[in-house]
Amino acid sequence: MQIQGQIVDIENKRIFAGEITVENGKIISIIEKNHKVKSYIMPGFVDSHIHIESSMLVPSEFAKIAVLHGTVATISDPHEIANVLGTAGVYYMIENSKKVPLKFHFGAPSCVPATTFESAGAVIDSEGIKELMASPDIYYLAEMMNYPGVLFDDEEVLKKIHWAKHFGKPVDGHAPGLRGEAIQKYISAGITTDHECFTFEEAEEKLSLRMKVLIREGSAAKNFEALIDLLPENYQNMMFCSDDKHPDDLIVGHINLLCARAVAKGIDIFKILQAACVNPANHYKMNVGLLKENDAADFIVVEDLIDFNVKQTYIDGELVAENGESFVKHIPFETPNNFNITSKKISNFEVLGKGSKIRVIEALEGQLITNEIHHKSLIVDGKIVSDTENDILKMAVVNRYQNTKPAIAFIKNFGLKKGAIASSVAHDCHNIVVVGTSDEEICNAVNLIIENRGGVCAVNGAENKMLPLPVAGIMSDKNGWETGKLYQEIDAMAKELGSNLKAPFMTLSFMALLVIPDLKLSDKGLFSGNTFSFVDLEVE
Repeated sequence: MQIQGQIVDIENKRIFAGEITVENGKIISIIEKNHKVKSYIMPGFVDSHIHIESSMLVPSEFAKIAVLHGTVATISDPHEIANVLGTAGVYYMIENSKKVPLKFHFGAPSCVPATTFESAGAVIDSEGIKELMASPDIYYLAEMMNYPGVLFDDEEVLKKIHWAKHFGKPVDGHAPGLRGEAIQKYISAGITTDHECFTFEEAEEKLSLRMKVLIREGSAAKNFEALIDLLPENYQNMMFCSDDKHPDDLIVGHINLLCARAVAKGIDIFKILQAACVNPANHYKMNVGLLKENDAADFIVVEDLIDFNVKQTYIDGELVAENGESFVKHIPFETPNNFNITSKKISNFEVLGKGSKIRVIEALEGQLITNEIHHKSLIVDGKIVSDTENDILKMAVVNRYQNTKPAIAFIKNFGLKKGAIASSVAHDCHNIVVVGTSDEEICNAVNLIIENRGGVCAVNGAENKMLPLPVAGIMSDKNGWETGKLYQEIDAMAKELGSNLKAPFMTLSFMALLVIPDLKLSDKGLFSGNTFSFVDLEVE
């Protein structure tokens, strides 16, 4: 097979008219050759940190859509399914991914559960990490979210890092807001990356300490604008990632969109592509070709180097997508699950109050971090209820693994005026998280999730919309287009109920993520990420 085009040589920072010859999945020659083909041939894009589960698709279905956008490989942390099913979940993702051409590179989830302050479906200890790290299918130790464990020399945490070093595999970081001596110690433990920087200054400091910084732009956390100006001077130590990408967003685009935005800011094209294609492949020693002779024939053909509209995607010399059509085939797959609870009653969501001020989680648009604010509670018949007038809504987290009392909190900025929204996609343990305007609506939403053994839903009286997620309660058994369409409908209903968040369900999914400060809710109670301890709902 021979392909002609304008060849983008990132390493030597040049573009030339040429021809690529491919045999048996390898590039055997790249030569300069005069022709009239105007399209560009370049290495494929790599998402340097993503939880495939966040797309609500199994890897084989994710691949169908990703290749349309020129993605040829990912660095994938199976942390979400691991919290539900343990190492069996990790192996499930690996085996499913092997059945399609896209090159998934999985890590060993370092924090299952993420903390001891929540209930997960499984535990992966240092012995489990040792087992995973020994596998050739595991490329790195995934994000070390337990940064307090690193800072205070927790023996189990250090053992996990040890096993990564023992097998010569990199360790990913997760240290939002960590600065000064704390970040220096964190890095000295052997941690090499961070995708959680949310300010220019934080990322600049980490880069100065020789940490690799990932520019994240996902469905909820959006840090591109805050960090992109660092790229021109630090392009050799930066990468692009999505972290979490909902199915409707994945249909629109992937890493190609970040490259287009970077070009629009006037950044040098070779620096952009270094971050988007080359750096992840080198850092993680990925099995991905970089458009060189003897490399695997992993490359894409794009119309231009401005919008990066993908005409063709090749992986191991196989044409896997062309002009908006994906050639990745459907692969039958199982739907493992472990929803083990029964329906709830309205009374389960009632909470008595004294009429004093309460701690309220302030959700922030486009951020995983939250604030703690205080607000006078609304009391009806001695119970604290949602205050829709002031946008202080009741929130609950329900343990999906065993029948226990739901944990209750209140949250601001979801904006619902009626009904409720709920999801079993709730990082990291994937218990049920719900926000609603009344205890009845909250209960109805939770029971709809339980009935379907996982999913995302919006309810308003007798009306409801439901996206079932039978694979571990976090992924669909349908293809990406069906899943994306239904998700869009539920997202639209949430906004009809009053939410003005751009991604209400993605934002909701992070309100139980205790390792991101400040105020969050686990199935065990209201939790401060700043003090790393439980706090009372009522302030005084």
